[in-house]
Amino acid sequence: MRARDLAEDYPLVRLSDNALDAARLIAEQHRPGVVVVDDEGRPVTVLPGSQVLRFGVPGYVQEDPSLARVYDEQGGADVCVRRLSDRSVKEVLPPREKRYELPMVSGDATVLECAATMARLHTPLIVVADGGEIHGVVTASHLLEVILNASESRT
Repeated sequence: MRARDLAEDYPLVRLSDNALDAARLIAEQHRPGVVVVDDEGRPVTVLPGSQVLRFGVPGYVQEDPSLARVYDEQGGADVCVRRLSDRSVKEVLPPREKRYELPMVSGDATVLECAATMARLHTPLIVVADGGEIHGVVTASHLLEVILNASESRT
């Protein structure tokens, strides 16, 4: 089985899209993150939900999580939403020099190549693309399902 066979349609967001809209997409579709593309539709990076949270939660609360207790649930949520509401996806991404390598494999990649790429880059998803054309995304949960099913069918 090859990566193109495993690839699923997946939400894409542009660098110029609203960060709060990207957060809603991640939340509503229960995704670990979204693929970010440039204006030509070429993959740039993956925006994980954890990075959205990192941007939404004030730095002083990240440094000392006990400070979060000064907020009630609504107040804490409002702070996060406010910090995302008028920002672009590009603004919530780490600076280019601090971003991880784009997690991407070719359509011909094997299951083990996909797994190795995910493991090396510590990412829950990889983009499957050939020549700038995105075939879709393989998630860690889907890949684990394929691996486990293949192993169980041999026993």
